[in-house]
Amino acid sequence: MGRNRNKTSKTPIEPSVCQQQSCYEGERLLTMLKSLQREIELAKLSNRVLPEKIWFKQQFSIGVNEVTRVLERMTPCSEMGGASAQQPLANPSKLQLPSVRLQAILVASDSNPRWLTKHLPSLASSRKVPLIFVKDKKGGSLRLGELVKLKTAIAIGIKARENGINQLVEEILHGKEVNLGTDCQELGGVSDAIVE
Repeated sequence: MGRNRNKTSKTPIEPSVCQQQSCYEGERLLTMLKSLQREIELAKLSNRVLPEKIWFKQQFSIGVNEVTRVLERMTPCSEMGGASAQQPLANPSKLQLPSVRLQAILVASDSNPRWLTKHLPSLASSRKVPLIFVKDKKGGSLRLGELVKLKTAIAIGIKARENGINQLVEEILHGKEVNLGTDCQELGGVSDAIVE
């Protein structure tokens, strides 16, 4: 009986992880999604050359597997700092920067089973990529899917492309567009996805 007690206790969320993520629901979520949808439409109109599906692939990493793949290819921040401090820039071939960097990751808090996204907070934190959790009565994965013209999407990584979408995400992350006052621990179920 004593062994089962340890399994039911929850691991506390690290403050550094919680500081780099936001939780959106209700009116706050709708405002953010409408703003993102508007910027996506404006960006698509400015580039009419590519088919829509290819354009989305250039702007976003769609799905847990693709987001994980991009994060794993990014250099962890501790390695970047250590490599630049120890090694001069004389040999640039050893300091390969990833071709794709994620600015932020939108994660649906209603993923089932929860272990699908359980690895994302720690992986994103090691790469200094902020997480934005989406919770909605309709379903966060349905809301995220609407952004990228799919039925559902559990995770969407926003690639750093220095366009209008990235400017809006930067404003959201700094609290200029949307109030970031909600604590991610207030949302029931979201803390389960954060705990390792």
